[in-house]
Amino acid sequence: MDMQYSPEQLAFRDEVRAWIQSAMPAHIKEKADNGGNFEHEEIMEWHKVLHSKGWVAPNWPEEVGGTGWDVAQRHIFSEELVRANAPSLSPFGLSMVGPLLIQFGNDDQKKRFLPKILSGEEVWCQGYSEPNAGSDLASLRLSADKEGDDYVLNGQKTWTTHAQYADWIFVLARTSTEGKPQAGISFLLADIHNTPGIDVKPFMTTGGTMAFSETWFDNARVPQENRVGPENEGWTMAKALLGHERTTIGGVAESYRWLMMIKRIARDTPAGEGTLWDDPRFRQRVAELEIRQRVVGIANLRTLADAQVGHAPGPESSILKIVGTELYQEVTELAMDALGHNALGWIDSPSDALPVYQQSIASEFNYLRASTIYGGSNEIQKNIISKAILGLPSS
Repeated sequence: MDMQYSPEQLAFRDEVRAWIQSAMPAHIKEKADNGGNFEHEEIMEWHKVLHSKGWVAPNWPEEVGGTGWDVAQRHIFSEELVRANAPSLSPFGLSMVGPLLIQFGNDDQKKRFLPKILSGEEVWCQGYSEPNAGSDLASLRLSADKEGDDYVLNGQKTWTTHAQYADWIFVLARTSTEGKPQAGISFLLADIHNTPGIDVKPFMTTGGTMAFSETWFDNARVPQENRVGPENEGWTMAKALLGHERTTIGGVAESYRWLMMIKRIARDTPAGEGTLWDDPRFRQRVAELEIRQRVVGIANLRTLADAQVGHAPGPESSILKIVGTELYQEVTELAMDALGHNALGWIDSPSDALPVYQQSIASEFNYLRASTIYGGSNEIQKNIISKAILGLPSS
């Protein structure tokens, strides 16, 4: 495998790098240069800048709004976004329900939803987990009963990330209680704002942010035309969507961003007669994590290469999810170690207490303790690997 970029790829990298610098709005660029925390409005503003260029969905097929780039170009683009500290876009539309609709949606659904996901006109969130159905997702209880041309939904979802900003939610709902639990689930799309009976209630995380919500459904009517795929076969949809999600949860690009930030912290932190970066033991810890990050990045490229030729993410996405999230957590732990007593700073600390780029580290560290749980806990991923890849019998 040739690990060097070709002259054409280097020219593409320079084009992307120059465009990002010229296209990023001044107030967003100021935050990016200082490592600041982006608000939802700023993320969506950047989304629309990328959309106007035609670069918002590089992983989508070209015929539905993708870029037509090959795997190397998409990787270069991702690298340059990280290098510029650009806002990370919401994954729920672009990386999750969008690819699922491309794969399983009918023509009307594709025409209705894909353009508005691309443009950022409609923002999405995910409704999978419930209070008693997280890793054991097949035990979900949100009911969807047929009545006329609708499904009537009753129940609750939890951990619905950023639902307070979303226009639409994709949910797994129980449409049958017959047979195995997995056999009675359907995949539905619900309009949050225009559907009476849907109530979103954000709650505070230990990181001091309103990242998650509880979402309640009280006789909420969803048109049957908003079901993706056949009735009672939502489990197939769920597994496909989770495959797409797990390739992004690993946070390969984000781990790289954190490693660059750790180096900056170390060079800014006095230690003895020099800085923390002068400590060879600390540099060794950084180097070990950087090597692992590059290995995970190569594994992720292999998955993207399969997707490029039409293969949906398979059980190998579980491997990426495990190694990626474990790395992600270790990188954030090292950032906290590098900060020392300043690790007690919080996202709402006084603005002069810490440099801007350090102010959200403690909050994100807390939030990312959940990365080995959401998207299917890592223990569940190990079960998937043992059965689907290693061929071991179920215990």
